[in-house]
Amino acid sequence: MAQAAGTLSGGEQQMLAIGRGMMAEPRLLILDEPSLGLSPLLVEEMFALIRRLNADGLPILLVEQNVVQSLEVAARAYILENGQFALSGTADAVRDNPELRRAYLGM
Repeated sequence: MAQAAGTLSGGEQQMLAIGRGMMAEPRLLILDEPSLGLSPLLVEEMFALIRRLNADGLPILLVEQNVVQSLEVAARAYILENGQFALSGTADAVRDNPELRRAYLGM
């Protein structure tokens, strides 16, 4: 079926963008807010794809506000607050750090 990219759903457009990027056989895939505007089901699919690509050996730099999902797929995490590093370390250490709530949620 032939369909113009502009007529695809948000999730389909995100998958298409990743597919186009993969065609270049990158040594590093940089994703900026890949879950932005997606339904919860498509967010799950997007993060499953990210996990699969990374498990296949592709390093991924992920910029994402969905901190819970991101920390599930990340090896390392860097939390920014007002453009400054507020917290960094392994994903497990950042997830377990009480400063995460303060830095990310302002609480």
